[in-house]
Amino acid sequence: MDDHKTEKALAPPWRVPIAVEEVPEDGQTFTLEADAETRAAIAKVAGLRDLPQFGATFEVTRQGAGGLRIAGHVSAMAGQTCVVTLEPLLNPIEEDVDLLFMPQIAPVGPLAEKEPVGPRADAKWNDPEPLMNGMVDLGALATEFLILGLDPYPRKPGAVFEPPQERAAGGGPFAALAGWSKDQNGR
Repeated sequence: MDDHKTEKALAPPWRVPIAVEEVPEDGQTFTLEADAETRAAIAKVAGLRDLPQFGATFEVTRQGAGGLRIAGHVSAMAGQTCVVTLEPLLNPIEEDVDLLFMPQIAPVGPLAEKEPVGPRADAKWNDPEPLMNGMVDLGALATEFLILGLDPYPRKPGAVFEPPQERAAGGGPFAALAGWSKDQNGR
């Protein structure tokens, strides 16, 4: 596979990149609404039946030396399938976002050439997110929070799983093993 195909396969389906220097000193509000083609691509990536509505509002403010704080809300209607009845259903997604993005400090000295600048393995839960190339992609961020907000086991209201009540004739598939165990132990 060539690099162009790999890059296209890994690219997020919704891109709204902003650079630190584009954000005014007093901040900026971004109101995003995904169009039908973008929603279809996101639905495919997220494993959804469909995505009839998807939008986000972000307040973006400068933070410290070259960083950004992004706070806002992601809202969507996700078309999923009930895990009990296998019927289609719509689940509302409402996710709050409050993240700090800071530029990463490049290693110096002999490690500078050996260690790539990217997400760190020793990152802590409350560490700022890495600001890559002075940019944040609000579309990718909204998509990430949509996927985090999905119910992994969607269920229609009132749908209850009823396990089969019938027992297999002869004690089931492991009945012979139960008898074998008794014979071997002499009990």
